[in-house]
Amino acid sequence: MDSFVSRKRQRISLPPKADFRARPTTPAPDDNVDDESTDYKLALLASLYPQTSSPTLLEALLASNGSVEDASQSLKSVVNDDASPRKKLAAAYGKGYQTSLSSFNIRPSSSCSDATDSKSPTKKRQLTKRGRTLHLYSPEDIEAHTPCSIIHNFLPEEEADALLRELLAEAPTYQKDTFKLFDKVCESPHTMCFYVDSWGEAQRQKTEYIYNGSTVEDVRKSTPEMRKVSGKVKEAVNTEVQRRIKEYYPDGKKLKYQSPHDWEPNAAFVNCYDGPSENVGYHSDQLTYIGPRAIIGSLSLGVAREFRVRRVKSPKRAKKADDAARADAEGQIAIHLPHNSLLVMHAEMQEEWKHSIAPAQAIDPHPVARSKRINVTYRCYKESLHPRYTPKCKCGIPTVLRCVQRKKENRGRYMWMCHVNYTPGMEGCSFFQWAEFNDDGEPPWWPPKEQQDLSDKSNTPVANTGSAT
Repeated sequence: MDSFVSRKRQRISLPPKADFRARPTTPAPDDNVDDESTDYKLALLASLYPQTSSPTLLEALLASNGSVEDASQSLKSVVNDDASPRKKLAAAYGKGYQTSLSSFNIRPSSSCSDATDSKSPTKKRQLTKRGRTLHLYSPEDIEAHTPCSIIHNFLPEEEADALLRELLAEAPTYQKDTFKLFDKVCESPHTMCFYVDSWGEAQRQKTEYIYNGSTVEDVRKSTPEMRKVSGKVKEAVNTEVQRRIKEYYPDGKKLKYQSPHDWEPNAAFVNCYDGPSENVGYHSDQLTYIGPRAIIGSLSLGVAREFRVRRVKSPKRAKKADDAARADAEGQIAIHLPHNSLLVMHAEMQEEWKHSIAPAQAIDPHPVARSKRINVTYRCYKESLHPRYTPKCKCGIPTVLRCVQRKKENRGRYMWMCHVNYTPGMEGCSFFQWAEFNDDGEPPWWPPKEQQDLSDKSNTPVANTGSAT
């Protein structure tokens, strides 16, 4: 496995340790070498700390923003501390563990979200750089530097394996998503299926809900193991959400448009990635039925894969630059998702970041799943955003909800748009309407008038009959 820290997107080959030690002189650390290659900087550090492993040197160099002098000072304090837990963890690198960036005094600012802390006087340290991928493994680093949190070994081993086996039995029947993009018919590079909690809800989804401008025929009832796990996912996600609000959001308050109610998973997309080449490109999840500031609980089973995220920034280059070019220009973060890990995508994720599952050069086969990764993304579908309430476009089809992400003007505003253009063989219209929500993420038509009338009646005081008490 590659080193666990920032690296250029092209794979680099580190010189062997013997070459490091064979240098005739030991140059003093100096910030003037910032323009030198990573290999050269590592060689300097290795000559100063010959007993320290290459991954540890790499991590120290990353944490010091490429400064050999700063990295040397950090390593000196670690190496000289015989009781340091870092020395104990260094031996575990072969098992795929990474110690925290905070070991090198890299700490987050008071908020992890640009949009939630735009007025904060504290400027957050930029860790991602042009053309590089920052690899994060420890939960504390992931929650500090991304809009996600992760729980490793989420389920008991037997329960995780039971769910994996159940979904592996269904995976051969999953289909690739077909859609139209720029007048070309495309297929998703992995297979998927949609699950809901009951047969009644499955029928509603098949006949009432619209995806990419059309209905979906294959909607299934959640499997027994999925329903069993759903309650544990709910509890864990709500715990993580409350902790994030308290520890990372300004004044310990939820974000504007974020629901104040408990997150209730009632639907799930299950994705299957068979082999290292199956992937999904950078995207944000559709908000149409889950609403603004949505939260998603993503359970990974089987083969470990990289989950990559990057901030959505206003473009400084041609508008048609592809996602790979933007990721290179802005830098990206890779989160390692091992078997039986629960990733929580928090309320700032879909509006301010994009995510992907990158193709892998190689994978470590899983004893049960072999080459497959099964990903269960639990979601909360809101009744207030059922297609019977949302605007319809000129085609007569319920519209899709989107957020302005890249343009500086109106950034963060939501909009209803025609989505029929994404259906092969169909042409859409030019419908557009700004979407409005209250601070709790509910649309102006909610609750419906009949519910408001019932609520008003229930709150009407009972007339005093004068009877004795």
